[in-house]
Amino acid sequence: MEAQSEITSVSNGDNVDSEFDIVKCYRKFLRDNEDMSMPIAAIESLIELIKQSKATTISEFMESLKNASQTLKSSTRNSISLSAGTDLFLRFVTRTSHDVTNLDACKEHLMNSGKVLVEKAAAVRHKIAELGVQFIKDDAVILIHAYSRVVTLLLQRAAKYNKRFKVYVTESRPTSLGVRSSKILRKAGIPATVILDTAVGYIIDKVDAVFVGAEGVVENGGLINAIGTYQIAIVAKTANKPFYAVIESYKFVRLFPLNQYDLPTHTPDLLTFPDLSSSTQNDDSESIPSSPLTCHEHKHRKDSDGSSGGYPDLDKAANIESAQDFESNNPTVDYTPPQYITLLCTDLGVLTPSGVSDELIKLYL
Repeated sequence: MEAQSEITSVSNGDNVDSEFDIVKCYRKFLRDNEDMSMPIAAIESLIELIKQSKATTISEFMESLKNASQTLKSSTRNSISLSAGTDLFLRFVTRTSHDVTNLDACKEHLMNSGKVLVEKAAAVRHKIAELGVQFIKDDAVILIHAYSRVVTLLLQRAAKYNKRFKVYVTESRPTSLGVRSSKILRKAGIPATVILDTAVGYIIDKVDAVFVGAEGVVENGGLINAIGTYQIAIVAKTANKPFYAVIESYKFVRLFPLNQYDLPTHTPDLLTFPDLSSSTQNDDSESIPSSPLTCHEHKHRKDSDGSSGGYPDLDKAANIESAQDFESNNPTVDYTPPQYITLLCTDLGVLTPSGVSDELIKLYL
């Protein structure tokens, strides 16, 4: 599908059509096809860039692709999944440029190969779903987190095989993508219940297995996924429940984080404490009662003006951050170390976390 109709001016370098906007192209692919993942949309956008390229030498051509890739990565707050696609495609471009000396032939080969890769992407999910069905037993209770195309496809495939099971879905604040997952599953006739993110520990004893997707799989076999995945993995490990990651191999990324703060999405302003000095000034010199109310009592203790009665500071503190500030000041993804992961179900087969590094070597060497 051509993405040029909504592409307007942006500078991607002198070697690309001045009217081509790689970011708008990428976003249009995602908007026009809800089933398209970020890595594939990134590859599609780079293919479109190749069509628009005015480079006259291989080096100019490679430089324009690298610049466009960097532009894509910097256009989104969470570039983990996107980076997996661009890095994989650039590695393929580097290989091809060494084998083909004619620039036009190189472009043609890359466009054709890129299209084949995109076409295979959809088939990859079905292969993973077929492989993962074996881990769902009759009468099982499954826990999933947020929304993952390949996880929902796996569950739908299991239902088609007449396997009977129920699903708990975490709400996944602040995006609430778990609600989307539950609607898809219910439409497929699968009993699904949305639970609070904080209720995972409450229901874990009822759960037989946990399934999650991922934004990326790192070199040591750990996962980068929607915020909350790590704490679910910890709870599952403590409760001795299997924790399965269901992921496409084109989301394998060349990262080796040691903790949450090694992620490229981490910025120093995440989860910083607000300055409360201006909020704790109490002109009425009201003091907080020495005998605190319970949460239930406080909920129902309201003055006639709707304030919180004996707790004026709570009303002020509640307004310190807007909902938008609350979301922007919190992380969107977290890192789950490999020791919490039972198996990874991929299009390359069922892997242990330690097997990921071997597959990455095959992909990039």
